[in-house]
Amino acid sequence: MYAYFWLATLAAYAGVILAAWRRRGAFYGRFAAILLGVHTLISGALAPHTGVLFPVYAALQAALFAHFFFLSQPRMRPLAFRLFISLPASFFAAGTLIAFPWAIVAAFGVRPLGLWIPYVIAGLGVIQSLTLRREEVDLIIDRSPAGALARHALPAMDGSPPDRDTTRPPLRFVQITDPHLGPFMSVARLRSICERAVAQDPDLVLLTGDFLTMESQETHAHLEAALAPLRALPGRVFACHGNHDHEAPELVARALAAAGARLLVDDAVLVETRAGAVQIVGMDFNRARRAERMAAVCAAHPRIPGALRLVLLHDPGAFRELGEGEGDLVLSGHTHGGQLGLVSLGLPHTMLRLFIDMPDHGLWARGRDRLYVHRGTGHYGFPLRLGVPAEESLVRVHQVPSWETPESVSRQTPAT
Repeated sequence: MYAYFWLATLAAYAGVILAAWRRRGAFYGRFAAILLGVHTLISGALAPHTGVLFPVYAALQAALFAHFFFLSQPRMRPLAFRLFISLPASFFAAGTLIAFPWAIVAAFGVRPLGLWIPYVIAGLGVIQSLTLRREEVDLIIDRSPAGALARHALPAMDGSPPDRDTTRPPLRFVQITDPHLGPFMSVARLRSICERAVAQDPDLVLLTGDFLTMESQETHAHLEAALAPLRALPGRVFACHGNHDHEAPELVARALAAAGARLLVDDAVLVETRAGAVQIVGMDFNRARRAERMAAVCAAHPRIPGALRLVLLHDPGAFRELGEGEGDLVLSGHTHGGQLGLVSLGLPHTMLRLFIDMPDHGLWARGRDRLYVHRGTGHYGFPLRLGVPAEESLVRVHQVPSWETPESVSRQTPAT
């Protein structure tokens, strides 16, 4: 029985890799070969230890290879496909990767105990990947020096933030980043997120990139329909590119234009809001000569006196290369909040920070500049979120009358 499982898996593996290479090119072919190769080795080692659940295990294996086969053809799948193919496949892929230590034990001929544990964890990840944490975030921007780049987490404060500018209301904005339209982010779900954003009547809606996955690159119509509610806020919606937007730049540009969003590609705009003048600088995603390119953008669009300067910068890793003093508040995404971590338990730790020295989520400071890394509306890459909830937040930016106020405070509370 398990021999047939191996034969079927190897045949499916070969078929998927061939389809991936022919339909989407060498890059996706190599990606699928490596990812599915690792999965095949782990699942093959674990299959003989699944007992009475082996038929379920085999069905999930079939769903996984079907999912990857259809990924080679860009197309948003219907609800039934997502429920019976995409979501089970993502659950199974994540659980099997987590089960790698169990596979090592099995490879030495020892029956692995607790094989259900990684799949229970993956099941919780499915639930978390389909939900959002709604929040309200208060930031004080005082432009006080904060030293080297570090997480900016001062003690929470009671009552209204001190020393804030009481002559004008705070700037209220909604940031939508990394929705990654696809298996976990349907058109209807992203449309609902946009509708809730509009209902809060923010001063600005800021879109910081990575709108698509491989599935949603067929046509601009899906993204256009998802973002359509934002048309109710003319002149208040601005966007920048993420890395995945360069896979289908014309599609993204067309959908954003239809939604009334202004795409800023190494460009800037001055907007008058209820909170005063705001200068928005949108940086394109491009790792080549990044520091030099961003310096040129800032030189072409210098600070406007009296205006709060917001920089849309998809990748928070680029914040280190942005000239000091160029962004009162820089808004990023890209990391999905770290995607795997302990944020759900109230702790800041994520897997990303274990391996990469990059801001992962929340408020960071360097010198007089502040960086807010949104945890993302959706996710991509690793199949699930685990311990890092997606974010749907209303951000209030308080400014202080003086440029030399001694503190900058971030206070984050659940929405009511």
